[in-house]
Amino acid sequence: MFLGTYEPRLDDKGRLILPAKFRDQLAPGVVLTRGQERCLYAFPISEFENMHETLRQAPIASKQARDYLRVFLSGATDEAPDKQGRITIPANLRTYAGLTRDLAVIGAGARIEIWDAAAWETYLAEQEEAFAETAEEVVPGLF
Repeated sequence: MFLGTYEPRLDDKGRLILPAKFRDQLAPGVVLTRGQERCLYAFPISEFENMHETLRQAPIASKQARDYLRVFLSGATDEAPDKQGRITIPANLRTYAGLTRDLAVIGAGARIEIWDAAAWETYLAEQEEAFAETAEEVVPGLF
């Protein structure tokens, strides 16, 4: 499970040094793809394979399912971390997520999300009130 928030930087070659706590889980490989809210999702290879199996169940007759799969899978790329724990984020994904030098890398359970640091701060500030108000609706009986 991926947890926490980290603030790495992109280097001049578009590489991200993965947080040390995430490296063992991602050592076999990572799949990067477009996420919602203009961030990137990063999945361990095994988790992405499981997710793909679930996505394959979507009815091909559904335009909404086809649209989602096209956007989600067309941006996907697999990367192997180097010995320093770096992965290259392709230019098209950096553009999609509006990534600048400063990033926020957050653990989101089974995946990692990669955000531009300023976009993450804005998103978090906007969601703070909704987070407080919807806990019971999202996860009944939790609190």
